[in-house]
Amino acid sequence: MVKMPSLAFVAAFLSLNFTPAFAEAPAAGAAAGAKTVTVFAAASLKNALDDAAAAFKKKTGVEVSISYAASLPLAKQIESGAPADIFISADVASADYLSSRGLLKEGTRVDLLGNSLVLVAPKIAGGKKVALEKAALLGALGDSGRIATGDPASVPVGKYAKAALTKLNLWEDLESRFAFAENVRAALLFVARDEAPLGIVYLTDAHSEPKVTVVATFPASSHPPIVYPFAQTASSTSESAAKFFAFLKGPEAAGFYKKQGFAVLR
Repeated sequence: MVKMPSLAFVAAFLSLNFTPAFAEAPAAGAAAGAKTVTVFAAASLKNALDDAAAAFKKKTGVEVSISYAASLPLAKQIESGAPADIFISADVASADYLSSRGLLKEGTRVDLLGNSLVLVAPKIAGGKKVALEKAALLGALGDSGRIATGDPASVPVGKYAKAALTKLNLWEDLESRFAFAENVRAALLFVARDEAPLGIVYLTDAHSEPKVTVVATFPASSHPPIVYPFAQTASSTSESAAKFFAFLKGPEAAGFYKKQGFAVLR
């Protein structure tokens, strides 16, 4: 019988600092500052977007406030009225959710980045490669270990993980061995802290965390393409936001994406 996650595992989850974007986002209007640009973005973009925002501020003096979380919850917060100038999703479905409700500015949406899906393990475990097969995965998990990834109900990386494992005829065998997290960086943290022997995250997340190592890469054919749509929101009237959005599509920002391991699609 598979044991539930340890108390330490639960404590690690509760200590994560990825709080809801709606709670963090600055208020609209004067309270936000005339030049502040508010971005809601997939958690996997944190390193690259932080670098891009810092470079943009250095060039223009404009502050960029970025709230990171899973894509669909961010989309629903925008639907509920959370102030955001730019939305960046880790999947097409979350962007479609807003598009279908008229909440993205017409003509601004662009599929800008791509990513890969990988299996990671704590670096202290030695970095031995793990075959994407039932026996190898269960062996790496041991009697009570869990695979950390995003919740497939709301987190894009979890959706990609479920699709890949289903395609490889592994989902039914492994479904009970998962620990689902609220976003991909939370799942990555479980592995980095050695609270989970395996995790399924994006290649870019693995690049951001020195305490994990990639032990397998899922075939691109095993899951839908990992695409990041960028768009301005329909409610944004900020000239600064339009300038930052253009910057995100330009060559300087592309360098930050590539450094993190993203594929720049255009």
